[in-house]
Amino acid sequence: MDPLFNITDAPNLTSTGSNDSTNGTIYWNQFVQPVWRIMLWAIAYSCIVIVSVVGNVTVIWIIMAHKRMRTVTNYFLLNLAFAEASMSAFNTVINFTYAVHNEWYFGLVYCRFHNFFPVAAVFASIYSMTAIAVDRYMAIIHPLQQRMSSTETKVVVAVIWVLALLLAFPQYYYSNTDQLLDRVVCYIDWPEYTVCDFKKMYYVCVAILIYFLPLLVMGCAYLVVGLTLWASEIPGDSSDRYKEQLTAKRKVVKMMIVVVCTFAICWLPYHVYFLLHQFFPGMFEQKFIQQVYLTIMWLAMSSTMYNPIIYCCLNDRFRAGFKQAFRFCPCVPRGSYEGLELKSTRYLQTQTSVFKASRMETAVSAVSTVSTVSTVLQAGDNMELPKATAGPRPGAAAARAHSSSVDFTSNGSSSQSVSKTVSETSSFYSNNNLLE
Repeated sequence: MDPLFNITDAPNLTSTGSNDSTNGTIYWNQFVQPVWRIMLWAIAYSCIVIVSVVGNVTVIWIIMAHKRMRTVTNYFLLNLAFAEASMSAFNTVINFTYAVHNEWYFGLVYCRFHNFFPVAAVFASIYSMTAIAVDRYMAIIHPLQQRMSSTETKVVVAVIWVLALLLAFPQYYYSNTDQLLDRVVCYIDWPEYTVCDFKKMYYVCVAILIYFLPLLVMGCAYLVVGLTLWASEIPGDSSDRYKEQLTAKRKVVKMMIVVVCTFAICWLPYHVYFLLHQFFPGMFEQKFIQQVYLTIMWLAMSSTMYNPIIYCCLNDRFRAGFKQAFRFCPCVPRGSYEGLELKSTRYLQTQTSVFKASRMETAVSAVSTVSTVSTVLQAGDNMELPKATAGPRPGAAAARAHSSSVDFTSNGSSSQSVSKTVSETSSFYSNNNLLE
């Protein structure tokens, strides 16, 4: 069996079952299974493809169709969704078919693509998660530093894919097909060097670069971020807005930690399996190893379908987006997706205008109240003037002026307080529950 992504290293496979001999060489095929077992595995792998493709395409639509969702974090989530949907659509079924029959039906071109693309897709997936972890770290630990712009985020995504393609290129370059007596196999014809074992060195590097190293970076980043968000408070700031923003940040970090842990659990058996295959190949000559491989591969491929479920369960905006996307389903109540989370920019501008109008109305009302008070005081002064017998009293006039000034200041402060409250409410409305 193939040491990485189900590609065979050499056409002479040792197995039990039917055999054919040519020039004294015996080729065995152990991958013949009962029909009922093939059907069960087919259903299991089909579930991965359907859930992953539908879920990740929906995530892409939610981010692209709503301007409020086009944040730095969500751009990386979009790249992650694209990589996972592509791998599910183009490789999962092919992997399963070849693992069940060990016969290649798809030609040399797709053999090279089949060996090349999964490595690139997994690299792009895990380094998108790493970029999110670094972005969260910078936003929370160093909040005064400038965040990445939309253009810079797209450049980072492009660099991730370039590095992914470079890492996967040897898989493409050395891929080949070979015609055996009764079937065609797809394998990687690794070069043999006397200085080092190129195949073993490549697989160890791949395991480190697409699994252990990024997980180490993300683990350190989220450890520091978690200690900052859950174990410390900013002194002197206990406003409701601060608490809401802190809760929103915790939700985003919690969601990403769940995504990373899910990825790590799903792919750990896969990498351990193939590293053992490189150093202890004799362990993998047993007949039952095919079932072990199918189970491990199913777990690894299933990582592509969990993320949309995690987003829907742990994020209000994505949940509203999924409800909107599947509003035709009977199980989605009508109107449940019409919340604040996914309103368009035009709607939010309208709401901001309403808040501004409300604030202006409050200010006008306050000024009107002050004007009324001043008019009443002036009327009182005019009523008192005829009663004066010894001329105006400067002290009394000053007292009334001072009283009027105090009343005006008091009303002005009240108006400013109300306006400030409305302004904070508007600002909170615009920022609450955002994926920063």
